[in-house]
Amino acid sequence: MNYKRNIIITGGAGFIGNHVVRLFVNKYPDYKIINLDKLTYAGNLANLKDIEDKPNYKFVKMDICDFEGVYKLMQDEHVDGIIHLAAESHVDRSIKDPFTFAQTNVMGTLSMLQAAKLYWESLPEKWEGKRFYHISTDEVYGALELTDPQGIEPPFTTKASSGKHHLAYGSKFFTEDLKYQPHSPYSAAKASSDHFVRAFHDTYGMPTIVTNCSNNYGPYQFPEKLIPLFINNIRHRKPLPVYGKGENVRDWLYVEDHARAIDLIFHKGKVAETYNIGGFNEWKNIDIIKVVINTVDRLLGRKEGEDMDLITFVTDRAGHDMRYAIDSTKLQKELGWEPSLQFEEGIEKTVKWYLDNQAWMDNVTSGDYQRYYEEMYKGR
Repeated sequence: MNYKRNIIITGGAGFIGNHVVRLFVNKYPDYKIINLDKLTYAGNLANLKDIEDKPNYKFVKMDICDFEGVYKLMQDEHVDGIIHLAAESHVDRSIKDPFTFAQTNVMGTLSMLQAAKLYWESLPEKWEGKRFYHISTDEVYGALELTDPQGIEPPFTTKASSGKHHLAYGSKFFTEDLKYQPHSPYSAAKASSDHFVRAFHDTYGMPTIVTNCSNNYGPYQFPEKLIPLFINNIRHRKPLPVYGKGENVRDWLYVEDHARAIDLIFHKGKVAETYNIGGFNEWKNIDIIKVVINTVDRLLGRKEGEDMDLITFVTDRAGHDMRYAIDSTKLQKELGWEPSLQFEEGIEKTVKWYLDNQAWMDNVTSGDYQRYYEEMYKGR
């Protein structure tokens, strides 16, 4: 079959990636979607069981740092679009192993860029109809000040420039024109990859787009991240380790809303532009943890708040940024996107999913899925 578009989505077996792959495969049957994933600890094909037999879906196990492999894949599949999600993303891991983060996030992105450049430049139409869309993080901007308005107990609201409401812990927000000030090896690696993407547009004319997104939550997130980790720990009545006093603030976005934004930006975003994607939804870590505890307890038939005593404050991690807050005004005004779920709705859906999918959680936390893939792809 000749497809209208042939798109590589890197990291498609990961948390955000599987939602993007699923959306594109189901929404665009006339597109061929190639899921390119190395299947590291965070990649799991069980996340995509529901679409693995779709005729317009193909999985390729490959490292994005394998330049020759990526280049040949682009030629074989006549790729005209790349949505680049593959990345090492856990800050704690980056502090312990910065080399891996530099290799994957910087050199891997450069490998994808160079393969796309060489292939697309070899075609008669060159850049026409092509797009390299790079997904990044709000952490590249550094940190914002934490200032609770006097006399008001959170959560409280203040008007953003779009007219929407932020749960605001300060007067400043990340906008697309801010200079980069990364504070962790993870965010430094992502910042470097962002610069490479923009440089390929400025130097060669490659049609690129960059987006920087706030914290995502929802189904299929690897349980090293706060929300799924705590849901599982509450279920099994294990300690809930909270950095410092839990006062760090993050902006939270339901992952399916992020996938919708990626779809919209890939098709209608302006080349060489940057778009920030956020939930207008700030929470202190300690407050979000309390919401998760209450929700899990209620859905398990326990007394609401019964497991608050599981909270255990631990030494704060090095370079822990105090506050992130995205202003998505540009995306709203130019392309009409906005989050579809309030946080309370999203967290209810998320907790229900993890409680209803304990077999998935057990498989991931045991590491059985990794051994299965190692055996399946041995020698390939």
